[in-house]
Amino acid sequence: MSSRSAPPPAAPRGSARPPGRPRAGLIADAALALLAERGMRGLTHRAVDERAGLPQGSTSNHARTREALLEVTVRRLAELEGRVLIPGELRAAGGPDQMAAGLAHALHRYLTGSTELLVCRYELALEATRRPGLRTLYDEAGKGLREPLVALMSAAGSAEPERHALSVVAWAEGMMFACAVGSYNQAVPTEADLRTGCSELLRGMLGPGPG
Repeated sequence: MSSRSAPPPAAPRGSARPPGRPRAGLIADAALALLAERGMRGLTHRAVDERAGLPQGSTSNHARTREALLEVTVRRLAELEGRVLIPGELRAAGGPDQMAAGLAHALHRYLTGSTELLVCRYELALEATRRPGLRTLYDEAGKGLREPLVALMSAAGSAEPERHALSVVAWAEGMMFACAVGSYNQAVPTEADLRTGCSELLRGMLGPGPG
């Protein structure tokens, strides 16, 4: 296991508005920063204005209701997660070990540099269980990561790509939860350890692959 270094913030922490920065982006990033720092109760329109360095009422003009503010936050989270996990990095051609290497690299990058995004993910996932509209949006946003994985499993020769993709997602989600907010929150596996674990899982489902 490797010690966790202090990750960069999931969203801007300063109060000054950067020159030329779109207001919508400032609001979304400030909402994520507040969510990670204070939880769902700390995410208010007024607090977002203060964190983003915007005049009071700016967030309300952009997202009038709390539901709308949460939707803005979910969309921004999905965008940032896509930059960290990057489904396009995964390749089926090299077999399970090559696939495992790509997934391990993405997970390690997430766990060592973007843990505040993971906290936001869990906050929003729980809130989505109480808000049907948010649930729909949250699930739709997640397709950007799930669907490429199903296609990857199919390309790798899986006879049941949907079921196998679910197993990989469950493994990855469990690893992220344990290392971000669970009992392993003080340290994360090395990239090599993650690669070994993922390779064992994929080989069990797909066979040893080429060679």
